[in-house]
Amino acid sequence: MNQLGVRWTTDQVLALAPDAASRKAGSKLGGPGPWSGTGSSAGAEDSDEGAVWGLCKGSGSKPYQTIVDIGGGAPGANGPGYKCSCPSRKFPCKHALGLLLLWAGGDAQVPAGQSPPEWAEPWLAGRQKRAGSQESAVSETGPGSAPADPEAARRRAERRAQRITAGATELEQRLADLLRGGLAQAEQSGYGLWEETAARMVDAQAPGLAARVRELGAIPASGPGWPVRLLEACALLHLLDQGWLRRDALPADLAATVRSRVGLPASDREPPLRDRWLVLSQYDTADGHLTTRRIWLHGTRSARTVLLLSYGAAGRAPALALPAGRTLDAAVSAYPGAGALRAELGEQFAPADSDGIRPGAVRPKGVDVTSGLAAYGAALAADPWLESWPVTLAEVIPTRDPDGHWQLADDEGKSALPLTAHAAASPGLWRLVAVSGGAPVTVFGECGPTGFRPLATWAEEAGEVISLC
Repeated sequence: MNQLGVRWTTDQVLALAPDAASRKAGSKLGGPGPWSGTGSSAGAEDSDEGAVWGLCKGSGSKPYQTIVDIGGGAPGANGPGYKCSCPSRKFPCKHALGLLLLWAGGDAQVPAGQSPPEWAEPWLAGRQKRAGSQESAVSETGPGSAPADPEAARRRAERRAQRITAGATELEQRLADLLRGGLAQAEQSGYGLWEETAARMVDAQAPGLAARVRELGAIPASGPGWPVRLLEACALLHLLDQGWLRRDALPADLAATVRSRVGLPASDREPPLRDRWLVLSQYDTADGHLTTRRIWLHGTRSARTVLLLSYGAAGRAPALALPAGRTLDAAVSAYPGAGALRAELGEQFAPADSDGIRPGAVRPKGVDVTSGLAAYGAALAADPWLESWPVTLAEVIPTRDPDGHWQLADDEGKSALPLTAHAAASPGLWRLVAVSGGAPVTVFGECGPTGFRPLATWAEEAGEVISLC
């Protein structure tokens, strides 16, 4: 029987929305009014797709045909897939979101154990076939197959390293010129100087350096205190430059971190680690051209925390979607580098299920505020360019400090972590306050230079993972 008989929660469905407008529009379609012909193959003895489908009445004469593959269609499937006859270019569209919200409401609206209708079968069969082809390709070539011409690959890598070295050397000269002439010239020169330098780093095939140079260009217009922030950013960029130029003298983990920060792809990954992974958090960030999805997983047996990254072009959600609170039996392979947080999702041995929302399910072991800060400090020492570090804080209470700023304080009030400005202004803060009700809770989030960003919480008694994104 398909394990997807356990339905998602409303929060888990809305977490899939590509933007706020889609979330609002999808919510309006979450009732039975516009829907007909709904059903789900989850629980059907002759089906393992875990699909949900329905017809949604729109402005035209024909209803929109909407179908969602929940992600259990084949081993290795990387999350939900969506198909709708509407003209929207967003994935998932509002009809898919509405259908999933309707499905989350129970069997009364979307009966389980059904066979897909004829109009849905070709698309589902195609997904099954593609997943099978990918699995066959992996089994034939092997995940660690060597390149066709190793010597040619080595020469290409050497040429790229030489270009990056030339770019890093030029960047060092430009940073020295900036500091010699004074930071005030950065405000006078405007963004054009930095954009030209970033373009030079792109030519040097160092996208990581280019991105950091562009960040420098935006700092003079970031408000009061910008010279301090610019000096800090220049120091970190200088440190990265020097790390690349002296990479052969660095420890292996730190050298791998430098290569990653410069923009080189990781050559090898750790052997796959199979575990039951609890999805702690999923949230998106966008820069106008690219949407980045960050998914934090916790291994319930290994106690390891890893980060999955997925990307989507502007206006489209990334393909990988794993709502918070689900668990999946899967293998992940960590990339090298300090901390080895970044990982790639490999084979999934079973569809994602709802073990993670049951009371008493395995959760990360929380630490006190002092230990959390110490863990972040140790991680920062190993990777000075680290933007954030995952920390689970136990027995903390959301409260305000004497100046009115939000923080997470231990239940004795002896230590506290300030929240980031983004977290303090987000709706997730009030959800956290409501869950706490003035009592200690466990909070998972990211600790960074500007404070702590809560991403998920749970009360020890209830155990349900509640997203704060």
